[in-house]
Amino acid sequence: MNHDRFRLDLAGLADEVTPVDLRDRALRTSRRLGIQRAVATSAAALVMIAAATGTALAIRPNGQGPAPQPAGPSTSVSPPPVEVTPIPEPSASAEATNSPAKPPSVLAGTRYYLETTSTKARIHAVRGSSDQVVHQLPFATYGCEANTFTVSPDGKRVAWVQDSTDGGTSGVLLAGTIGERGATRLLEDVNCLGPRPLVWKGSDLLMVGRKSGQSVLFDVAANKRVNGDPGQETDRCWSADGRWLAAVSEGKPYVTDETQSRQYTYTPPKDEAAHWDGWQVRSVSLDGRYVSVGWVGTDPSRHDDSFAVVDTTTSKVVDLPVQGEIRSIMFTVDNKVIVKRANGITVLDTNFTSLGPVAETAPVRNMWLLAYAP
Repeated sequence: MNHDRFRLDLAGLADEVTPVDLRDRALRTSRRLGIQRAVATSAAALVMIAAATGTALAIRPNGQGPAPQPAGPSTSVSPPPVEVTPIPEPSASAEATNSPAKPPSVLAGTRYYLETTSTKARIHAVRGSSDQVVHQLPFATYGCEANTFTVSPDGKRVAWVQDSTDGGTSGVLLAGTIGERGATRLLEDVNCLGPRPLVWKGSDLLMVGRKSGQSVLFDVAANKRVNGDPGQETDRCWSADGRWLAAVSEGKPYVTDETQSRQYTYTPPKDEAAHWDGWQVRSVSLDGRYVSVGWVGTDPSRHDDSFAVVDTTTSKVVDLPVQGEIRSIMFTVDNKVIVKRANGITVLDTNFTSLGPVAETAPVRNMWLLAYAP
């Protein structure tokens, strides 16, 4: 019975309820939520744009977009310019600094060579890759020029004998400055025969022999003879600075600096000595200890060659650290030893340790090395 009454109450309530279509309400609710999401998304986008452009935006409390601004002139805000610092190109000096340095040459000075042809006698000045003819004379078949052309150790002066009237036995001594025209007549009847008829004592004094056999020491710089007895020594040769003299007295070789003297001996190779008329000193070290020696020809022509170094304190031959044929050995004023070989130059120090090679061009290789000026 109670169940019947409960059903009657529910039926009464149903009669009082008004039917409602929920589809329209659901659509309206969906549209409202979509609009709210769109507004929120637009507001977020505006905030990001404002942050990027530096513009301040006010968001209304009710979630709507910013209130419209009053009418007025529009302004545009440009972003500040970005300063770009260019990367500089590497300069030539920077590249040179960073590149490995080229090692200096072991012979930075000037080498003076003698070239003789059928028509000319020339002095070449070679420095690095530069080769210049700095003096030349006509070649005379029966003259004295080619046999006497010589350069001072400092490379400043040149001297020779010319105007022979006796078939190339003697002539007039002249001297000039390297690279300049003209010459000064110094002495007549000067001998021009022998392996080295003109010998320098330093760079100002020149030892010559008269046709009569008398020795004369001439001051080329002052253009006058040096007074005093030149002595009776033969085969004279001075160090590049003119301090030490190597000579022969009474058949005995010796070296001296006028405060001390030292005799020595040397026996040349027997198998070669038979082809020559003895040997002679060609160069002297600055301390007078070492001499380079070369052959004396059987004819009275010049010889600038040398093939060995002798230690005058022991009379022993020095073992040189070079390979190939040796053409000349020169002690320089800056304490180097220039060994000219058939295929180039080897430079040694005072202990005869190799400092390195120096290349020679093919034409220069066949010339005689007369002097080296640092």
